[in-house]
Amino acid sequence: MEQPIGPLSSFDYDLLVVGAGSGGQAVAKEAVGFNKRVLVIDPVTPFSEATTSVLGWSSVTMATVRKLLHRASQLGQDIQDSQKYGWRFKETASHSWEGLSDALLGHAESCVLGVRRDLTECGAAYLRAGWEMLAPHVVEVTDTDGRKSRLSVGTLVIDPGERPPYPGVPGDREHCVTSNELFSRPRPPGRTLVVGGSPEGVECAGFLAGLGHEVTLMLPTSDLLPGFDLKMSQKIENHMLVHGVHFLYEHTLSKVEQIGAQDGGRRCWGPRGAEGPGGLRASLLSRDGPATQEDFDTVLLAAGIEASTSNIGLERVGVKCSPDGRVLVNELDQTSVDHVYCLSSSSSSSSSSSSSGLGPHCPSPVLRARSGRLLAHRLYGGPTPLCDYSNIPLVLFTPLEYSACGLSEERANATFGEANIEVYHSYYWPLEWTVPPRDKNSCYVKVICHVPDQERVVGLHLMGPHAGDIVQGFSAAMTCGLTKGQLDATASLQPTAAQVLTSLTVTQRESEAMMVRGNC
Repeated sequence: MEQPIGPLSSFDYDLLVVGAGSGGQAVAKEAVGFNKRVLVIDPVTPFSEATTSVLGWSSVTMATVRKLLHRASQLGQDIQDSQKYGWRFKETASHSWEGLSDALLGHAESCVLGVRRDLTECGAAYLRAGWEMLAPHVVEVTDTDGRKSRLSVGTLVIDPGERPPYPGVPGDREHCVTSNELFSRPRPPGRTLVVGGSPEGVECAGFLAGLGHEVTLMLPTSDLLPGFDLKMSQKIENHMLVHGVHFLYEHTLSKVEQIGAQDGGRRCWGPRGAEGPGGLRASLLSRDGPATQEDFDTVLLAAGIEASTSNIGLERVGVKCSPDGRVLVNELDQTSVDHVYCLSSSSSSSSSSSSSGLGPHCPSPVLRARSGRLLAHRLYGGPTPLCDYSNIPLVLFTPLEYSACGLSEERANATFGEANIEVYHSYYWPLEWTVPPRDKNSCYVKVICHVPDQERVVGLHLMGPHAGDIVQGFSAAMTCGLTKGQLDATASLQPTAAQVLTSLTVTQRESEAMMVRGNC
């Protein structure tokens, strides 16, 4: 391991935080409260080699943009529903992708400026720059003008976030866009191939279809959202099928090439946002059948996310990473190097990976913020409780919003034994959908209970409008040990969608038995 460059009588900064996400912001602000000299570097990295724009958006910004895109796709359905409520329009409503893109870019940039303002006002230094570790306590910083400087730091906290990976096939970086870049493109994507059944891929496919684009979602296996609750994933898939998303199962991408108009191609939508002379031809490999080729306007890469931890010198100072690039940490968020820590889902620890059974999705920005605050107190304020990862709520902005807290049904059965688990469930019809009327048996809720422990609620899953807002409230109750009896004793607020959770009487076993009797 290299030694620090030159004698270091004192550090330029007590704490260097890399990443201005919610976790990075929280640890920086708390450390300033302990009178520490803090520098926050917001890493500047182009999304791809073919992307000229440089953006420093945090996990908080990306999360809000996901919800706004979801809302944009919902408004089209709302316009249709409104006619059943008596609204009349003088002109036919149409969607402007350019208008949406401008609005989201403006929102995102305002978030970036807000982060910078909050950090500087609390007393932390803020810098948008590239960075690399040269030695255990020395980093090299490259500003947006290319000027390099070296800084010495006492403690380093990494919260770099994630990015969609490229599959490494011919034409991927030249002709494809990623889920991070999608909303910053100035032209509508048209006929789109979404590669990957990850949360990002499912969300992108959903809102593009909601905006009226023809979408094909290509999965490498037969499973959507691998690692998530199986039955909830199947219901999300069924809803997307009904609402026009095409699925291509057990296929992988092997090549993407641009085709000219003389080859039958349309004008493509490339990584730089400019129109090309033709469309895109995707070569697809089937697990069982022959290779095929299909033409699209846009190929969107959304096969999950990978940690942004490459080419920053971690290996140079001895920070160990997993094979997929995630920084290895202990329950204290500490890496293999004593003074280097890592937050968020870019890290891999036993505490965060084993206790949550919802699926391989990023912890919410709020959870990252709590983790960052606790880390700052451990570093500078003495003994502090560890962050509790046991009841992490999540939300996916799929066409029909999905939110959950606690364990999946599969994880609950594996943890406690299937005989000790009871699942209460129900379909429900939101009141506002009864007037159009539409999607009568689409919304669904299930509560997973551990029977020997007074039917303690160990998992709650809901698919329907505003699912995240509903589950957020119940997650607080689950943290306090909510039981099925307490849920039943809760007064329902009518007429709301959440009231279905207080009146669940049918178990999954009973439903399955009735189906068997009905088939006999």
